[in-house]
Amino acid sequence: MTYAQRLRQRIAVTGSALCVGIDPRLDLHPSISDLAAFCERVIEETADHAAAFKPNIAYFEALGVPGYELVESLIATMKTTGVPVILDAKRGDIGTTQEHYAKAYFDLWDVDAVTLSPYMGYDSVEPFLQHPGKGVYLLGVTSNPGAADLELHDLANGRKVFELVGDLTRRAPETPAGEGSIGLVLGLTNVSADVLARMPDVPLLIPGLGAQGGDLETLRGADRKAPSVINVSRGILYADTHLTFAEKARDYANRIAEIA
Repeated sequence: MTYAQRLRQRIAVTGSALCVGIDPRLDLHPSISDLAAFCERVIEETADHAAAFKPNIAYFEALGVPGYELVESLIATMKTTGVPVILDAKRGDIGTTQEHYAKAYFDLWDVDAVTLSPYMGYDSVEPFLQHPGKGVYLLGVTSNPGAADLELHDLANGRKVFELVGDLTRRAPETPAGEGSIGLVLGLTNVSADVLARMPDVPLLIPGLGAQGGDLETLRGADRKAPSVINVSRGILYADTHLTFAEKARDYANRIAEIA
């Protein structure tokens, strides 16, 4: 089963396209044990409403070795829920280095997909596509204002830089990972009808809902066939503390379903 098939199956089973981002605020947790317990509660309470989990590796790397041990343990917990795991790592390096990143994330941690920076070219992405059943999300149009500096920049032929990244997705069927294994990141805060029209119909990872202020209405009527997920991190982890994680996840899942 390809990554896209597995994700589509999960969305069908849950009726949810919500991706739960695990981006813990380290300043709010006095100890590694407190942080671990917090993240475990988030995973347990939101699993029924999640199409995917997305731990952001940077928040754990900042803790050194204990952080690596924690994220490895949390990924193992996520895997027991049956929810696909997207590791938000945004790696981008030469092929031999990428081979080792792929081995760490796919062979050692067994995550289902990884975010990658594609700006060193296709050969920097290819090592991740040698793993059947796994997927990658290339940075297409991200949710930060700086997307205008490069990703949304106009080319001489009228295309945008992110369309060159989109071209790489056409190579997915030729790889061991298979059809739908190359998706794109599309920040909700930078969605427009023009951007959507230029995006190939591949799996999208859509951050920017919740604390970043992205508007779900910009996705209405997109009529895309590939399975996509919309990420919420802080909106579930730290907003509306009078609600449980499960209640917040269910609310976001329902709001996302309304625009499908």
